[in-house]
Amino acid sequence: MQYRQLGSSDLKLSVLGLGCNNFGGRADLEATRRIVHHAIDAGINHFDTADVYGGEGRSEDYIGQVLGDKRKQVVIATKFGLPFDAAGTMKGGSRKYAMQAVEASLKRLRTDYIDLYYLHKPDPSVPIEETLGALDDLRKQGKIRWYANSNMEASQIEAADAAAKQNGLQPFVAAQDELSLIKRGTERERIPAMVRHNLAFIPYFPLASGLLTGKYRRNAPMPQGTRLVGKNRLSDVFMNDQNLDLVYRIGDFCEQRGLAMLDVAFAWLLAKPYVTSVIAGAVKTDQIDANARATDAKLSASDLAELDRITLEAVQSQPH
Repeated sequence: MQYRQLGSSDLKLSVLGLGCNNFGGRADLEATRRIVHHAIDAGINHFDTADVYGGEGRSEDYIGQVLGDKRKQVVIATKFGLPFDAAGTMKGGSRKYAMQAVEASLKRLRTDYIDLYYLHKPDPSVPIEETLGALDDLRKQGKIRWYANSNMEASQIEAADAAAKQNGLQPFVAAQDELSLIKRGTERERIPAMVRHNLAFIPYFPLASGLLTGKYRRNAPMPQGTRLVGKNRLSDVFMNDQNLDLVYRIGDFCEQRGLAMLDVAFAWLLAKPYVTSVIAGAVKTDQIDANARATDAKLSASDLAELDRITLEAVQSQPH
């Protein structure tokens, strides 16, 4: 496993991060235990969760239960800001809620500090300097080590950096957003803003919810039992004729060069100098192994250029 420095922080993350959104949902406590311990054995130290994952904080709770004395071996990233309760009152980026949310996450995670704390989604009702001020205070208190943003527009990234400088606050150290060969919309404005302000980038949905695993092939029946076969939120986002055509073209590229699509999907992302760690979920240990092997793949400059050309239309996709 390779490791990269997270921007200007002192955190070193495995280039493969484990997305923990399945914990408490598709993965019960024992499955979570197997997955987490297997990931650590594979060299993964970056675990990405959120207070809302699994519903009612279950992902955080399961992670806290299964880590035990391995806590200090890993980097825990979690998030706050999305509606946590059914009434939708526990949410947002206010100082009051940030202070409340972090205490709840610390308790569920059974730890006294969080390595990387994300504002899960911008809150236009709260001045960004209020959110940054709260996060900076939590950092000074030792409850979080570093903080970052997620799903911010370029203008919001600019505003956050300006607010940090004007108020003498620690700026965001990283940004998390969607990027894959199928969905490249963040490359239009968001990633250039991240680069301008020296934010490390953590992409999620690197495999476009399974489209880039190699299961979907031209002139072959649709694979059964996958998340995208059937009507659900993810299939609504990813499953359409345009995306399938892109997948088939990427598949042709892979076949011509004798490459595995999974390897290509990871290698394309990790070739970007601003990418620190790629988040991929797993519900089985063999998925972790396949993803870990894929992070060792390398593409030539001509291969990268050809992939960019093949998927150029994906730059016009709407970011998540």
